[in-house]
Amino acid sequence: MRRLVYETSEAMKIALSAIWANKARGVLTTLGIVIGIVAVVATMTAANGLENSFKESISAVGSDVVYVSRMPWIIMDDFFKYRNRQPLTLKDAKKLETRLASARAINPTTSTRRDIRYRSAKMEGVRAVGTTDKHIMVTTALPEYGRFLNSIDVQYKRNVCVIGKEIQEKLFKDINPLNKKIRIGRYNYRVVGVMEKQGSAGFFNGPNFDRQVFVPITSFMKNYGSRNRDFDIAVKAPSQEAMVDFEYAVIGEMRNIRKLRPTEDDNFSVNQMTTLMNAYDNVMGNMVLIGLLITSVSLFIGGIGVMNIMFVSVTERTREIGIRKAIGAKKRAILIQFLFEASVVCLIGGTLGVLASIGVTELINAFFLPASLSPGIVVVALVVSAATGIIAGFIPAVKAARLNPIEALRYE
Repeated sequence: MRRLVYETSEAMKIALSAIWANKARGVLTTLGIVIGIVAVVATMTAANGLENSFKESISAVGSDVVYVSRMPWIIMDDFFKYRNRQPLTLKDAKKLETRLASARAINPTTSTRRDIRYRSAKMEGVRAVGTTDKHIMVTTALPEYGRFLNSIDVQYKRNVCVIGKEIQEKLFKDINPLNKKIRIGRYNYRVVGVMEKQGSAGFFNGPNFDRQVFVPITSFMKNYGSRNRDFDIAVKAPSQEAMVDFEYAVIGEMRNIRKLRPTEDDNFSVNQMTTLMNAYDNVMGNMVLIGLLITSVSLFIGGIGVMNIMFVSVTERTREIGIRKAIGAKKRAILIQFLFEASVVCLIGGTLGVLASIGVTELINAFFLPASLSPGIVVVALVVSAATGIIAGFIPAVKAARLNPIEALRYE
């Protein structure tokens, strides 16, 4: 054991001195590894940023809320199977509220697209949401300033609204929007609040939560009509732990409300935040895998470059290997020497790649996504670098270890 440790330490010293003696070649060799590591780390960092952005944007959905809709959020089969369903109505929501006493809150919503104006400023195709004062109970999003809709607004069909952050930034800029009147379609509404920034679920072609305006559901129906209007019903569970049983209770009550026979399929869908998260994990898992396979090509090319240089190194030092073997060096000592040399070269490249990736991460974070370079990604990058060196240096190291000492000494 002591001899093995001695041989390994000597092999490492020789490998480090060889690398130091050929600094220019070492720098050029590591360049391919640096590029490969930056590509791989940037892919993982971007994926991490996408996950952070997505989780942040859907956090307002609420993990203890069941959403009853005409169609599922994620459609994996026949679209027309869901499209031909009868819309959910406000009466369905009221019946569910009467029957489901265990629910902490039941909030119906409906929406439409309208242009919004404030003086000369205009935004097209903004999502106008008709909702109630209970909306604030089924979401984690809160007004940044001002207030949300209250029961008086709903009861008396007031033309008041709460706007998203993007609307406030684009229509009002530096002006305080509270108590200002905006035009939603053909109707004027007074702004009573501004929601905090939430982001977008655009990854699944979902809504931009900052580009929507909330109005009382009663004034919505008065101004924009209720005929053939489709409603979504948010139902808050009594607790997070009761979600599974509560979902079955919601399905059972909705089947009764919709007068479905036991043999008939549901003509409504029940969605949760986990629906989006599972879909996200499946899609992003495949995307990250494809991205890593593509970016790994550059790392593979870098590894080939290292292997080529190691073959050159073995050829140049053939006589040195012969002398070492002649004075008693074992095959494993030669093997360890060249494996260590290749892995150190790649590890240096990996370290430089990680340092370069910090700058790339800052650019991604500044202009695209809330990305971060986690310690786990750094560890993976360095392990991959060392593994690349071992794999790339294995064949040259075996060739060096198998050299005949007599023939090696004759080499010129």
